[in-house]
Amino acid sequence: MAAKQPLWLDNAIFYEIYPQSFKDTNADGIGDFQGIIDKLDYIRELGCNALWINPCFKSPFGDAGYDVADYYTVAPRYGTNEDLKRLFAEAHRRDMHVLLDLVPGHTSVEHPWFKESMKAERNEYTDRYVWTDSVWEEPQGMGCLRGISPRDGSCAINFFSSQPALNYGFLNPTLPWQQPMDAPGPRATLEELKNIMRFWLSMGCDGFRVDMAGSLVKHDPEGLGTIRLWQEVRAFLDAEFPMAAMVSEWGEPDKSLQGGFHMDFLLHFGPSHYNDLFRCEEPFFSERGKGDVSAFVEKYLENYEKSQRKGLICIPSGNHDMDRLARSIHGDNLKLAFAFLLSMPGAPFIYYGDEIGMRYVENHVSVEGGYNRTGSRSPMQWDSTVNAGFSAAPKQKLYIRQDESADRPTAAAQMADENSLYHEIKRLIAIRQAHKALQSKGEIEFVYAQKDAYPLAYVRTSGDEKILVVINPSAREVAFNCAHAPKETLYRFGSEIIFAAGKLTVPPQTAAYFSL
Repeated sequence: MAAKQPLWLDNAIFYEIYPQSFKDTNADGIGDFQGIIDKLDYIRELGCNALWINPCFKSPFGDAGYDVADYYTVAPRYGTNEDLKRLFAEAHRRDMHVLLDLVPGHTSVEHPWFKESMKAERNEYTDRYVWTDSVWEEPQGMGCLRGISPRDGSCAINFFSSQPALNYGFLNPTLPWQQPMDAPGPRATLEELKNIMRFWLSMGCDGFRVDMAGSLVKHDPEGLGTIRLWQEVRAFLDAEFPMAAMVSEWGEPDKSLQGGFHMDFLLHFGPSHYNDLFRCEEPFFSERGKGDVSAFVEKYLENYEKSQRKGLICIPSGNHDMDRLARSIHGDNLKLAFAFLLSMPGAPFIYYGDEIGMRYVENHVSVEGGYNRTGSRSPMQWDSTVNAGFSAAPKQKLYIRQDESADRPTAAAQMADENSLYHEIKRLIAIRQAHKALQSKGEIEFVYAQKDAYPLAYVRTSGDEKILVVINPSAREVAFNCAHAPKETLYRFGSEIIFAAGKLTVPPQTAAYFSL
């Protein structure tokens, strides 16, 4: 089922906000909605026209808000429902759109639904979660909670033990406690999911980034049941909210797009080879020039063909689950990485702070289930005032310790320096927005992506417009035979690229876009 795509997604450039760490306006050491509102002009000036806000619902924050305790109420530390509604309105006033992070696969153990489901007496929520019939039986292939209540049974969990799995049914039930997708319990769960979406879309939200979107139906290795579930959600949205945008954390665009999602993330786990580019021992975008882009391109093309060459695979600069880009890519190579990220199909996603080269903060004690991810979740660095302008709270009250380096980058310093990473990204976004071939739906053809070799070159096409992108992150000059003769230079970082006798010679640490 192909979803009708909201037109604004065609040129959407997302900015991911981890609300805890973005901007604190009430000096409690934690970011809030007013802080996001106050910085909308900063985000818009950079060139981003859409937001993805990580979970902001009421939660005990055992997993940074991915353990929801109430889907209909925002976490008081961020503000009120009315504040979030105002954020939507302020974003729309600036011609920006907002996706909320929807976590449909599990809740917190503190959710009232789960507390009711733990009771021995049958009630409305008995089948809202995946329970076995006996406390001595654990759900095969899944962790579980057991011995926690009068109810006889073990409850399946999604990763952390504080996250019981919601029940959307089993595609092929084989045991008495495994309910089919059309059983009353799974149906009630799905209807409640629609109600949650209906509530926030009616409030002014423009859609959702959906957490673990491919995991809802159990015993569903090919995703057939989960696709069918999302197709039903898509039909509901088409009837009531046809312009609601849906972006999935699935990593299999052939399945997610069939389910009715508009876009899918290229994930940092699984077989995508995304980490070959930025986060491995020898990243392709390192100046050392020992990386390999070929496996990434091969897998990308496989997914590109599976998604009917629609260019709907999103590649993020990073996110709250990954090391900061600047942990492994440094200096000018960060600019080259963004020359790639902002010239690929699908909507780009910039993780807050990546536009100023914020660093991974080493040796953090885990905060709110972050563990090794905590170092990528440190507070935004705005300026040179107290706590880098993030908060007026005493330093010890900050939700996460900041980068305390004397040379830590700040938005103010980067904006004042015309040669900064911030300004390069702003320039790249402006060029992308000026050329349809570089936007989400423009097609792509890789013209040079050889194993253990540099550079990377591809052609983006939309209608009659063709643009050649050439990127050489290595510290050595490279050359390759190219059938495309460059015309006008639309963008260049680094030295001039020479085309002669059918060969492109690319200087070290250089990127360029050419019209063809």
